[in-house]
Amino acid sequence: MPEEKQPKVRKSEEEWRAELTPEQFAVTRACGTEPPFSHPYNFEKREGVYTCVCCGAPLFDSHTKYESGSGWPSFFKPIREDAVAEHEDRSHFMVRTEVQCANCGAHLGHVFPDGPQPTGLRYCMNGTALKLEPEDK
Repeated sequence: MPEEKQPKVRKSEEEWRAELTPEQFAVTRACGTEPPFSHPYNFEKREGVYTCVCCGAPLFDSHTKYESGSGWPSFFKPIREDAVAEHEDRSHFMVRTEVQCANCGAHLGHVFPDGPQPTGLRYCMNGTALKLEPEDK
């Protein structure tokens, strides 16, 4: 069995609480979920790179973002294959694939096999876990 990679950024719960808003902490460090259609990134159209709100690691390019109708920002692939880590999630009486930032272990959301081509995947992310770095025009 391959050894799981450990996140590169490791901080205590107290350090994360000091750096993040209560909502960001609840979503990224305590595996919470924001209410659907509640985050402005769900409707965001600017071009740029979505980074991890916790550590700043690049996660998704705006060119892979699409309107899924789910209520959360959705992407069909990460910016790099190794930008995110995926783990089985058996919470809430279902089996899903959790998506975490590979750099710091932040909970981002889940990935589902019902997205558009070319990947057929829907990375359903919490906007609270992301920060858009807009492209300079």
